[in-house]
Amino acid sequence: MSTRILLADDQDDVRSGFRLILGSQPDMTVVGEAADGLAAVSLARELRPDLVIADIRMPGLDGLEVTRRLAGPGVADPVRVLVVTTFDHDDYVRTALSEGACGFLLKRSGPGLLIEGVRAAMAGDVLISPQLTVRLLREAQDARPSQGPPPPAALTAREEEIAHLVAEGLTNAEIGARLFISAGTAKTHIANIQGKIGARNRVGIAAWSWQRGGPAPS
Repeated sequence: MSTRILLADDQDDVRSGFRLILGSQPDMTVVGEAADGLAAVSLARELRPDLVIADIRMPGLDGLEVTRRLAGPGVADPVRVLVVTTFDHDDYVRTALSEGACGFLLKRSGPGLLIEGVRAAMAGDVLISPQLTVRLLREAQDARPSQGPPPPAALTAREEEIAHLVAEGLTNAEIGARLFISAGTAKTHIANIQGKIGARNRVGIAAWSWQRGGPAPS
């Protein structure tokens, strides 16, 4: 079935671009657009899309408040919200994820990651732009007290390799190209890694890999 998507961004050209990118996918349909946060919340409640793609800075309500109202803790009938913005402030990332966002992508990351973010959200995963993943990992490293590496997990050699590539900030598609596997296979490996090491998302995998001697954040 096609994923029904609502676009919320105050720039007409951004919404048009997103509509073209997502509309080119056979499993995605844009069912509505909103130019401000209040309209986004109203349309989401009316149309009940599978996913709302929301910018951070919009008139009326910003994307963080839109996320809280549609997907935040305590919302009786939540709607998935994927934040896609030009603003990469760490506080925005943390707030969006704590308010229930199913991903945080930068607009400059390109159409491939946007499509991957939609699919990840619908699969119940959280996708964060690789640039942010590395930066959050570096901050976690600086804040963490000195300690030894975590105990080894029962990962296969291929899973160890993929965990290191996640720590480098590669997307599923880039991992697939590097290892000559499909992006879907890379995604399956990543899900298995998360289950084995108890990581909630890619940042957790990257932190685990770094502690095990994988690529350090730069």
